[in-house]
Amino acid sequence: MAQISLFIGGIRPLPESGRPTGIYKQAASGPLELTGEGFVGDQQADRRVHGGPEKAVHLYPAGHYAVLARRFPEIADQLIPGSLGENLSTPDLDETSVRLGDIWRLGEARLQVCQPRNPCWKIDERFATDGMAAFIAEQRLTGWYWRVLTPGTVRPGDALICETAATASTLAAAMQLWQSHRPAIADLEALAATPGIATHWREKIEQRLGWLRANPDAPASAPKTFHVKPEQA
Repeated sequence: MAQISLFIGGIRPLPESGRPTGIYKQAASGPLELTGEGFVGDQQADRRVHGGPEKAVHLYPAGHYAVLARRFPEIADQLIPGSLGENLSTPDLDETSVRLGDIWRLGEARLQVCQPRNPCWKIDERFATDGMAAFIAEQRLTGWYWRVLTPGTVRPGDALICETAATASTLAAAMQLWQSHRPAIADLEALAATPGIATHWREKIEQRLGWLRANPDAPASAPKTFHVKPEQA
């Protein structure tokens, strides 16, 4: 069981570029309805990479903020739960505590762990700190996304309760495998076949598998694990 804090927010401009973002969240003060697309009242600016059924809810482990504060002490006072745009925060779980396909109950809703978050450049601009998104990705301090299996009402203070524990790899192990330069083909195949894995992530794994099989002797690079600013892509 994990105690959670609950956050939602609208769309606001970033301070430098003025581009829209949903990263700014506020603590919920009352019950919220959770649908297959996320919490009613929560918004995402770029629906190509945020939101949707397999990114409906984002949880960020509260313990990661201490790691970020040590690495970026100049903004330590800003690194508090909710500030990275998450919907759920808890000190009780991290990527080593959950497995792909796990099903958890939160209030009336049921959620399934389906993929890690890929941090994006908007984190750097939100905190005016270059390299923060890259550090989060490299250190695998990303948190994860849930799909909503059963919609329902969620209240601040509700507990996350594991309903069905999966037998797959922990999310931490899955992320480490995915970020390897040349992972074992069989291990990557098993990851792609994990019940409950997000469709888009499975497709990316299958694409990488195709390349690795076709180029068994070529140097392999690790996949991109965060979204760079469009003009830098």
